[in-house]
Amino acid sequence: MTTPPIQLADFHSVVFFIGAGMSAESGVPTYRGRGGIWGEYDYTEYACQRAFERDPRKVLDFHELRRTRVLACAPHAGHLALARLQAKHPQVQVVTQNIDGLLQRAGVRVDAELHGSLWRLRCATHGVQDDAASGAFATRHCTACGAVLRPDITWFEDAVDEAVFARAGERIAACDLFVSVGTSAVVYPAASFIPLAQRNGALMVEINPEATEASSRFMRVVREPASTAIADAFL
Repeated sequence: MTTPPIQLADFHSVVFFIGAGMSAESGVPTYRGRGGIWGEYDYTEYACQRAFERDPRKVLDFHELRRTRVLACAPHAGHLALARLQAKHPQVQVVTQNIDGLLQRAGVRVDAELHGSLWRLRCATHGVQDDAASGAFATRHCTACGAVLRPDITWFEDAVDEAVFARAGERIAACDLFVSVGTSAVVYPAASFIPLAQRNGALMVEINPEATEASSRFMRVVREPASTAIADAFL
């Protein structure tokens, strides 16, 4: 018997928790595992503060290449379905581990970007500066002080943005429906949000073609890719 779609109108607060698997369907490389970007590149050369301080031009050139590659990828049907659900149900919130901006390009309102964004740069003194959504950075220098800007991303060896994680945690702790989409559930501290939602009594739904280490925490499991499952599983 086919499981009926979940009626989002029945829930007070809904959180979709998005991982790299959702973007992988659009062709964006994941970070770990088969085909992962850090299997091809050494993060100590391109994705940590030490690398940036040693050779900022090399690091920024690499991130421009990443932006160009992401721009060649389009949001898929799952991104668009999520945007439609959110437009219909204002209580739908989105917390993402992804930095690629595909959700926003599909029209999704993202409430927390846990690991930052490939489309922003920041100055150590003057904070985040918006950047043009193109491959090449609009500028590599702070408009206030002239310092070299770094991508507004949580790199390897960085501390997480505590304010962003706190905001996400508040939403997840308060939700009564928690939907994990395309996340491996092994990258901490982001993965700690799954048991948080479970402890607080949310209906737990996992969308992932493969089982994960956290699958046993979910009451409903959809073994399909996000590109089809989001449209089919929710109304």
